[in-house]
Amino acid sequence: MSGRSRVLVLLVAMVCLTGCAAIPTQSQPKPIGAPTARQSAVSAPEPNNDSDPLMLVRDFVNASANPDGDYAVAKAYLTDDAKKKWDTKAPPTVIERDFGTVPGTPTDSSSDQDKKRTVMLQGRNVGRLHPNDNAFVPMIGDLVTPIRVEKRDDGQWRISEPPNGVYVTATGFNTYYQRVTLYFYTPDFTVLVPDARYVVSPPTTSIPRRVTDLLVGGPSEGMRGAVVSALGKTAERRNAVQEADDGALEVDLAKLGDLTPQTRKQIVAQVVKSLAGVTSSRIRVKVDGVVIATEQTDWRPSDVQTGEALVTPNADQRGLVVSGGQLRSLADGTQIRGPAGTGEYNAVSAAQSLDGSELAVVSKPEQRGVRLRVGQVDQSLREVDLSAGSLTRPTWLLSGAPDKPSDEVWTVADGTNVVRVSKTGAGTWTANSVNATALAPLGGQITELRLSRDGTRVAAVVGGKLVVAAVVRNQDSSVALRIPMTLQLASLNSSVLSVDWLSQEVLVVTSSLPGQAISKVYVDGFKVERYGTSNLSLPVSGVAAAPSRPVVVADRNGLWTASDIAEVWRGAQFKAEPGAVVFYPG
Repeated sequence: MSGRSRVLVLLVAMVCLTGCAAIPTQSQPKPIGAPTARQSAVSAPEPNNDSDPLMLVRDFVNASANPDGDYAVAKAYLTDDAKKKWDTKAPPTVIERDFGTVPGTPTDSSSDQDKKRTVMLQGRNVGRLHPNDNAFVPMIGDLVTPIRVEKRDDGQWRISEPPNGVYVTATGFNTYYQRVTLYFYTPDFTVLVPDARYVVSPPTTSIPRRVTDLLVGGPSEGMRGAVVSALGKTAERRNAVQEADDGALEVDLAKLGDLTPQTRKQIVAQVVKSLAGVTSSRIRVKVDGVVIATEQTDWRPSDVQTGEALVTPNADQRGLVVSGGQLRSLADGTQIRGPAGTGEYNAVSAAQSLDGSELAVVSKPEQRGVRLRVGQVDQSLREVDLSAGSLTRPTWLLSGAPDKPSDEVWTVADGTNVVRVSKTGAGTWTANSVNATALAPLGGQITELRLSRDGTRVAAVVGGKLVVAAVVRNQDSSVALRIPMTLQLASLNSSVLSVDWLSQEVLVVTSSLPGQAISKVYVDGFKVERYGTSNLSLPVSGVAAAPSRPVVVADRNGLWTASDIAEVWRGAQFKAEPGAVVFYPG
């Protein structure tokens, strides 16, 4: 071998050794949603020279949105001792974009003021990520917390006592965190239900792994008891979630127990649907290293059953309107067949089952109070034994099977008593109270209550506030509302008038606030979008929404429709009376 060849071989060997040395043989587990620590690779520039204490703290909060390298960028604003003490392990608290930094009350002697200051961080809380499941949890109230700063020997200010935990603005949170949607089942395993979480965006290649870990961990705290997982409670991720040589994304699970063919299909649907938002690859689900289903190796969202048809109104059900005591078609204003259409019941409000075959009508007889009637759309409706001075607009539970009528409808009696009216084996309807004690601390009357079309949540207007709660069905057949969350209180205040479900995870809300007259609110409360109000006479008194349908609102001049937040509202096909109540099936 020539001298030149020996040098070349030596260089190749050195490159190989260097490359091998860079490959770790093991790694430490990371919290769900946390980025892979890349401390040495994170650029953490020093703060701007000569920043005053107020600007230093402001820049620190803005830098805290970046969690990479255990918040290395934000730690550049701290003293060496403070870097060791700052607690960055808990998920961040999100505050509004507009926050303030103001001088705090001096606590040191006047001689120390040149070197030590207190800065008050002031703002409004938006929410936080739950420490166990990374679900967004809305928070209410103002933030006021002191932050201590001191001047170094070189004349530059640094933070000596950081806040307790990490605070990020909503803008910063949107930049560094990604919303992902996991799916779990209704208790009867017929419909997949969305359960949103948030994970750190970089590195994007690890997001499928993090989504899988969250899915294995089960439903979020706010949905426990309302939904179930086909994976069971002991499931684990067996291997890394990664692309195979042929491009399929492999998800290898373990400790799933004995699996029936039906359970295998349900697990595939849950995994594929949950990963659909973060990858376009085919999904290959394995159990203990073996493909889970023998009939098919790889899956796409179009290959799995989600139960979507069960929570989507039939295309031929165009919606109905209560106007002048009569039920009319939203399409053309014609009266529906039967006593409800002729005005015999003097209807105040009503609801139509998802399959379109049944009605629940709140009627106002000549005597005092109101009554609830339930039955087939074009038939006489049975009066339910439920005396009340007022009843909210009814709302139907899904049937659980195609072409099967629903057997349960909900309403609220006298603003406090949440009632579900169920069909008995004899064909009669009986009222039972729902345990809604969790709503009591919110204060005020319940003026609206809408079941989600999958039956796992309710959206309600309680004392003018927008509230969402989980629906938990217990083994003794009792039903309770659990862990209510008040959504967008800072923007909607206590001014909400009506609400309806646009999809399984999006609400349409009307309020008496001109700047927030009609809004699209996501069910976890983090995101809100405003509709325009062109052509409308405010306030808007009612709203109807459903998947793949235009939103319909009612004002004093009639009914108006729009299919998107940017659209101008268009008049409906017929003129409805003021106070008309419009609704889609559900």
